[in-house]
Amino acid sequence: MHIVRYLYEGQTRYGILEGDRVIPWTGDPFTELTKEGKAIDLSAVRLLAPVIPPNIICLGLNYRKHADEGGMRYPDEPLVFLKTTTALSGPGDPIVIPEDYPDQIDYEVELVMVIGKKAKNISEEEVPKVVLGYTIGNDVSNRAAQFKDKQWCRGKSHDTFCPIGPAIVTGLDGDNLDLSCRLDGQVMQDSNTSDMIFSCRQIVSFLSRNMTLLPGTIILTGTPSGVGFARTPPVFLKAGQTVECCIQGIGVLTNPVVGASKS
Repeated sequence: MHIVRYLYEGQTRYGILEGDRVIPWTGDPFTELTKEGKAIDLSAVRLLAPVIPPNIICLGLNYRKHADEGGMRYPDEPLVFLKTTTALSGPGDPIVIPEDYPDQIDYEVELVMVIGKKAKNISEEEVPKVVLGYTIGNDVSNRAAQFKDKQWCRGKSHDTFCPIGPAIVTGLDGDNLDLSCRLDGQVMQDSNTSDMIFSCRQIVSFLSRNMTLLPGTIILTGTPSGVGFARTPPVFLKAGQTVECCIQGIGVLTNPVVGASKS
């Protein structure tokens, strides 16, 4: 099932994506969804971020080859950081280059888990019961700020630096999905989630032992190798470019890149 959140005729609601049509539903996927209304052509709606999360939790260095390309040792347990919820954006929304340190903005395709039920101190075996589904994320990163601060909050949390979408997809094996990132059509990242150091079950169980996971929480599970700062020469985002993040079974998350507004 492909769950979407969309804007149509001035109203925001959830629906189910079936091919090139959206089936309207009432309610939300964290309480109850009820089918209501006739199908709408996908071209007539604006897809939004498929969830408004209470928290955005992220993992760093969770792909073996990504750690290798940065010369980092593999972490002994998940390396956790947060992005502010104001960084959230959706399919088609622009990634805005900030005025501070604008020249080292990086892309990071990531598998995103969406928590469906409140979870605290759960075992790995219980994880499937609390994960609603999966979507695509781009953990956009200001490398200059990130490396200057020696912690990641500011560099990861500029407005628009967390595009997610286009849908929350249920019934997937999150530990065996192809994922890639294209910049103006050129493949920059190409991997599979099987390269993750910590599996989806390990991640959710670990996090739940350290904090309460609320319904709607999103967890960005790390990025594979091929990021811009690790390339020779480095490749960073510029205004006028387009980033496409792709994950098997979910689709494509597309975002244009624009310069900072002077208004």
